[in-house]
Amino acid sequence: MSIDPKGYEYASDVLQDRVILITGASDGVGKALALHLAELGGRVILHGKNARKLEQVYDDIEAIEGAARPSIAVLDLATATGDEYAALANSVEETFGRLDGLVHNAAILGERLSIEQYDPGEWQKVMHVNLTAPFVLTQLLLPMLKRSDDGSIVYTSSGVGKVGKAYWGAYSASKFGIESLSQMVAAEHEHTAVRSNCINPGPVRTKMRLEAYPAEDRDQVPEPKDILAGYVYLLSKDSREISGQSFDIQ
Repeated sequence: MSIDPKGYEYASDVLQDRVILITGASDGVGKALALHLAELGGRVILHGKNARKLEQVYDDIEAIEGAARPSIAVLDLATATGDEYAALANSVEETFGRLDGLVHNAAILGERLSIEQYDPGEWQKVMHVNLTAPFVLTQLLLPMLKRSDDGSIVYTSSGVGKVGKAYWGAYSASKFGIESLSQMVAAEHEHTAVRSNCINPGPVRTKMRLEAYPAEDRDQVPEPKDILAGYVYLLSKDSREISGQSFDIQ
């Protein structure tokens, strides 16, 4: 039975020994999620494009008493070649042999302009990072997810990925695509141990939020650490019957 992810209550070891890869783990929601999953017993793979930032998150996890040692996967989703994507997947396979969770958190905002003004090159970059890269990583990591007895994929959606709004450009289009991709993966893996869902995190105090809403009162916006229960729910075995859904967690 499904529960409200926002109100999910869980034990301190709910993710014990579950291997979970988080894209965009160097900042914002990805960083907060990585630290929290490690606190809950998860074996976290930290993806990002900035090695220095990832090493800081690595050190922060190492400082958590009892936490499993994390792994780092440096990859620039905007410029990586097919071989570099494949190397990331091979590294996961060689190190862990399986994957229990995959959180597609990395994204870029792009320009906030009208369709008339939007630069096609910028459109292509945003669509690549926000939609094509999650497709490629999902495809490459599915064999490892299938080796888990409960493989969970969590895609990051948005309010503008469900209702198109003026001036949201490629970001909005990419999030509509993410909703579709998640539903397709769920449908193609019905009656298997692999499931796929979307989370719309809502307003969160991140760099991207500041970029989108520079005049907003930041003190009124929740911090990343305050909106993590929904992610934990979808990555835990408590949600193993849930697939093909999209959750607003605020």
